[in-house]
Amino acid sequence: MRQIVLDTETTGLETRDGNRIIEIGAIELVNRQRTGRQLHLYINPEREIEPGALEVHGITREFLSDKPLFGDICNEFLSFIDQSELIIHNADFDLGFLNHELTLLDPAMSRIADRCQILDTLTMARQKHPGMRNSLDALCKRYDVDNTRRELHGALLDSELLAEVYLMMTGGQTALSLEAAATDSSEESRETLDESPISLLVLRASTTETQAHEERLQAIDQQSVDGCLWLGKDANSQP
Repeated sequence: MRQIVLDTETTGLETRDGNRIIEIGAIELVNRQRTGRQLHLYINPEREIEPGALEVHGITREFLSDKPLFGDICNEFLSFIDQSELIIHNADFDLGFLNHELTLLDPAMSRIADRCQILDTLTMARQKHPGMRNSLDALCKRYDVDNTRRELHGALLDSELLAEVYLMMTGGQTALSLEAAATDSSEESRETLDESPISLLVLRASTTETQAHEERLQAIDQQSVDGCLWLGKDANSQP
Protein backbone atom coordinates (compact mmCIF):
# COMPACT_ATOMS: atom_id res chain seq x y z
CA MET A 1 0.00 0.00 0.00
CA ARG A 2 1.55 3.29 -1.14
CA GLN A 3 0.55 6.42 0.75
CA ILE A 4 1.73 10.02 0.44
CA VAL A 5 1.48 12.31 3.44
CA LEU A 6 0.98 15.78 1.96
CA ASP A 7 0.90 19.40 3.09
CA THR A 8 0.98 22.78 1.34
CA GLU A 9 1.57 26.40 2.28
CA THR A 10 -0.14 29.22 0.42
CA THR A 11 -0.17 32.99 -0.01
CA GLY A 12 -3.55 33.21 1.76
CA LEU A 13 -6.72 31.37 2.63
CA GLU A 14 -8.93 31.71 -0.45
CA THR A 15 -8.29 30.81 -4.08
CA ARG A 16 -11.10 33.17 -5.10
CA ASP A 17 -8.88 36.02 -3.90
CA GLY A 18 -6.15 34.90 -6.28
CA ASN A 19 -4.07 33.10 -3.66
CA ARG A 20 -1.58 30.47 -4.80
CA ILE A 21 0.49 27.58 -3.49
CA ILE A 22 4.04 28.47 -2.44
CA GLU A 23 5.30 25.24 -0.86
CA ILE A 24 4.57 21.51 -1.16
CA GLY A 25 5.85 18.83 1.19
CA ALA A 26 5.18 15.13 0.60
CA ILE A 27 6.48 11.96 2.28
CA GLU A 28 6.08 8.43 0.95
CA LEU A 29 4.88 5.51 3.07
CA VAL A 30 4.74 1.94 1.82
CA ASN A 31 3.00 -0.61 4.04
CA ARG A 32 2.99 1.99 6.84
CA GLN A 33 6.75 2.45 6.72
CA ARG A 34 8.65 5.54 5.57
CA THR A 35 10.67 4.71 2.47
CA GLY A 36 12.97 7.75 2.57
CA ARG A 37 11.41 9.19 -0.60
CA GLN A 38 10.04 12.67 -0.23
CA LEU A 39 9.23 15.72 -2.30
CA HIS A 40 9.85 19.30 -1.15
CA LEU A 41 9.14 22.18 -3.50
CA TYR A 42 9.03 25.96 -3.18
CA ILE A 43 6.98 27.76 -5.83
CA ASN A 44 6.96 31.35 -7.05
CA PRO A 45 3.33 32.54 -6.77
CA GLU A 46 3.94 35.71 -8.80
CA ARG A 47 1.98 37.74 -6.27
CA GLU A 48 2.22 39.20 -2.77
CA ILE A 49 1.76 37.05 0.34
CA GLU A 50 -1.03 38.09 2.68
CA PRO A 51 0.17 39.30 6.12
CA GLY A 52 -1.85 36.65 7.98
CA ALA A 53 -0.30 33.85 5.92
CA LEU A 54 3.19 35.31 6.37
CA GLU A 55 2.74 35.15 10.15
CA VAL A 56 1.87 31.46 9.87
CA HIS A 57 4.70 30.19 7.65
CA GLY A 58 7.22 33.05 7.42
CA ILE A 59 7.90 32.50 3.71
CA THR A 60 8.49 35.83 1.97
CA ARG A 61 7.94 36.85 -1.63
CA GLU A 62 11.63 37.77 -1.85
CA PHE A 63 12.62 34.21 -0.89
CA LEU A 64 10.31 32.80 -3.57
CA SER A 65 11.33 35.23 -6.33
CA ASP A 66 13.82 32.83 -7.92
CA LYS A 67 11.80 29.64 -7.37
CA PRO A 68 10.04 27.78 -10.24
CA LEU A 69 6.42 28.39 -11.19
CA PHE A 70 3.80 25.73 -10.49
CA GLY A 71 3.72 24.84 -14.17
CA ASP A 72 7.45 24.05 -13.99
CA ILE A 73 7.06 21.52 -11.19
CA CYS A 74 3.59 20.16 -11.99
CA ASN A 75 4.69 16.99 -13.77
CA GLU A 76 7.21 16.15 -11.05
CA PHE A 77 4.54 16.61 -8.40
CA LEU A 78 1.86 14.58 -10.19
CA SER A 79 4.31 11.78 -10.93
CA PHE A 80 5.18 11.56 -7.23
CA ILE A 81 1.57 11.34 -6.00
CA ASP A 82 -0.19 9.46 -8.84
CA GLN A 83 -2.03 6.26 -7.89
CA SER A 84 -1.34 6.71 -4.18
CA GLU A 85 -3.54 7.38 -1.18
CA LEU A 86 -3.03 10.98 -0.09
CA ILE A 87 -3.06 11.58 3.66
CA ILE A 88 -3.88 15.25 4.31
CA HIS A 89 -4.98 17.16 7.40
CA ASN A 90 -8.00 19.27 6.41
CA ALA A 91 -7.90 17.89 2.88
CA ASP A 92 -10.48 20.28 1.42
CA PHE A 93 -8.10 23.20 1.87
CA ASP A 94 -5.05 21.63 0.21
CA LEU A 95 -7.05 19.92 -2.54
CA GLY A 96 -8.85 23.17 -3.30
CA PHE A 97 -5.55 24.92 -3.92
CA LEU A 98 -3.98 22.04 -5.84
CA ASN A 99 -7.01 21.72 -8.11
CA HIS A 100 -7.01 25.49 -8.59
CA GLU A 101 -3.39 25.36 -9.76
CA LEU A 102 -4.19 22.54 -12.18
CA THR A 103 -7.16 24.48 -13.56
CA LEU A 104 -4.99 27.55 -14.16
CA LEU A 105 -2.63 25.39 -16.23
CA ASP A 106 -5.32 23.46 -18.10
CA PRO A 107 -9.06 23.50 -17.28
CA ALA A 108 -9.36 20.00 -18.73
CA MET A 109 -6.66 18.52 -16.45
CA SER A 110 -7.79 15.73 -14.10
CA ARG A 111 -8.47 16.72 -10.51
CA ILE A 112 -6.39 15.28 -7.67
CA ALA A 113 -9.23 13.03 -6.45
CA ASP A 114 -9.34 11.44 -9.94
CA ARG A 115 -5.69 10.48 -9.58
CA CYS A 116 -5.50 9.46 -5.91
CA GLN A 117 -7.55 8.20 -3.01
CA ILE A 118 -7.95 10.81 -0.27
CA LEU A 119 -7.75 10.27 3.48
CA ASP A 120 -8.50 13.34 5.60
CA THR A 121 -6.89 12.99 9.05
CA LEU A 122 -8.93 15.92 10.39
CA THR A 123 -12.15 14.02 9.67
CA MET A 124 -10.61 10.89 11.19
CA ALA A 125 -9.52 12.78 14.31
CA ARG A 126 -12.96 14.36 14.78
CA GLN A 127 -14.56 10.93 14.65
CA LYS A 128 -12.01 9.49 17.06
CA HIS A 129 -11.95 12.45 19.45
CA PRO A 130 -15.35 14.18 19.24
CA GLY A 131 -15.60 17.51 21.00
CA MET A 132 -11.83 17.89 21.33
CA ARG A 133 -9.32 20.13 19.57
CA ASN A 134 -7.94 18.28 16.56
CA SER A 135 -5.40 20.64 15.04
CA LEU A 136 -2.06 19.10 14.11
CA ASP A 137 -0.45 20.65 17.21
CA ALA A 138 -3.22 19.27 19.44
CA LEU A 139 -2.83 15.78 17.92
CA CYS A 140 0.95 15.91 18.37
CA LYS A 141 0.43 16.62 22.05
CA ARG A 142 -2.24 13.93 22.39
CA TYR A 143 -0.10 11.27 20.74
CA ASP A 144 3.21 12.38 22.26
CA VAL A 145 4.71 13.36 18.90
CA ASP A 146 7.57 15.85 19.33
CA ASN A 147 6.70 19.07 17.52
CA THR A 148 9.14 21.38 19.29
CA ARG A 149 10.76 22.22 15.91
CA ARG A 150 7.46 23.67 14.68
CA GLU A 151 7.88 27.35 15.48
CA LEU A 152 6.32 28.16 12.09
CA HIS A 153 4.28 26.06 9.69
CA GLY A 154 6.26 24.35 6.95
CA ALA A 155 4.95 21.89 4.38
CA LEU A 156 7.69 19.27 4.75
CA LEU A 157 7.92 19.47 8.55
CA ASP A 158 4.13 19.34 8.87
CA SER A 159 4.06 16.29 6.59
CA GLU A 160 6.61 14.56 8.81
CA LEU A 161 4.59 15.33 11.94
CA LEU A 162 1.35 14.28 10.27
CA ALA A 163 2.90 10.97 9.19
CA GLU A 164 3.76 10.18 12.83
CA VAL A 165 0.35 11.29 14.07
CA TYR A 166 -1.43 9.22 11.40
CA LEU A 167 0.53 6.08 12.27
CA MET A 168 -0.20 6.59 15.97
CA MET A 169 -3.91 7.15 15.32
CA THR A 170 -4.15 3.99 13.23
CA GLY A 171 -1.93 1.59 15.16
CA GLY A 172 0.97 3.26 16.89
CA GLN A 173 3.49 0.43 17.15
CA THR A 174 4.49 0.81 13.51
CA ALA A 175 5.53 4.41 14.05
CA LEU A 176 7.04 4.41 17.52
CA SER A 177 8.23 2.01 20.18
CA LEU A 178 5.88 -0.28 22.06
CA GLU A 179 6.57 1.71 25.22
CA ALA A 180 5.52 4.97 23.54
CA ALA A 181 2.45 3.31 22.08
CA ALA A 182 1.49 1.96 25.50
CA THR A 183 1.86 5.43 27.00
CA ASP A 184 -0.35 6.86 24.28
CA SER A 185 -2.93 4.14 24.80
CA SER A 186 -3.07 4.88 28.51
CA GLU A 187 -3.47 8.59 27.86
CA GLU A 188 -6.19 7.90 25.32
CA SER A 189 -8.04 5.79 27.88
CA ARG A 190 -7.86 8.59 30.43
CA GLU A 191 -9.28 11.02 27.92
CA THR A 192 -12.21 8.87 26.90
CA LEU A 193 -13.09 7.26 30.26
CA ASP A 194 -16.37 8.52 31.72
CA GLU A 195 -15.54 9.20 35.35
CA SER A 196 -18.95 10.62 36.33
CA PRO A 197 -20.45 9.18 39.57
CA ILE A 198 -22.51 6.01 39.15
CA SER A 199 -25.63 5.41 41.25
CA LEU A 200 -25.95 1.75 42.24
CA LEU A 201 -29.30 0.22 43.19
CA VAL A 202 -29.16 -1.65 46.52
CA LEU A 203 -31.77 -4.39 47.06
CA ARG A 204 -32.22 -5.53 50.69
CA ALA A 205 -33.84 -8.81 51.73
CA SER A 206 -37.43 -8.60 52.89
CA THR A 207 -38.57 -9.90 56.29
CA THR A 208 -40.01 -13.00 54.64
CA GLU A 209 -36.76 -13.66 52.76
CA THR A 210 -34.69 -13.16 55.92
CA GLN A 211 -36.88 -15.60 57.86
CA ALA A 212 -36.65 -18.21 55.09
CA HIS A 213 -32.87 -17.78 55.06
CA GLU A 214 -32.64 -18.36 58.82
CA GLU A 215 -34.88 -21.42 58.62
CA ARG A 216 -32.71 -22.86 55.87
CA LEU A 217 -29.56 -22.35 57.95
CA GLN A 218 -31.19 -24.03 60.95
CA ALA A 219 -32.19 -27.02 58.80
CA ILE A 220 -28.59 -27.36 57.53
CA ASP A 221 -27.33 -27.09 61.10
CA GLN A 222 -29.56 -29.92 62.27
CA GLN A 223 -28.71 -32.22 59.38
CA SER A 224 -24.95 -31.63 59.37
CA VAL A 225 -22.52 -33.50 61.64
CA ASP A 226 -20.34 -30.42 62.06
CA GLY A 227 -23.23 -27.97 62.21
CA CYS A 228 -23.82 -25.02 59.90
CA LEU A 229 -20.66 -22.95 59.50
CA TRP A 230 -22.57 -20.01 58.01
CA LEU A 231 -24.87 -19.94 61.02
CA GLY A 232 -21.92 -19.60 63.36
CA LYS A 233 -20.20 -16.89 61.27
CA ASP A 234 -23.22 -14.79 60.43
CA ALA A 235 -25.47 -15.29 63.46
CA ASN A 236 -25.20 -11.62 64.43
CA SER A 237 -24.90 -10.15 60.93
CA GLN A 238 -27.65 -8.64 58.78
CA PRO A 239 -28.22 -10.12 55.29
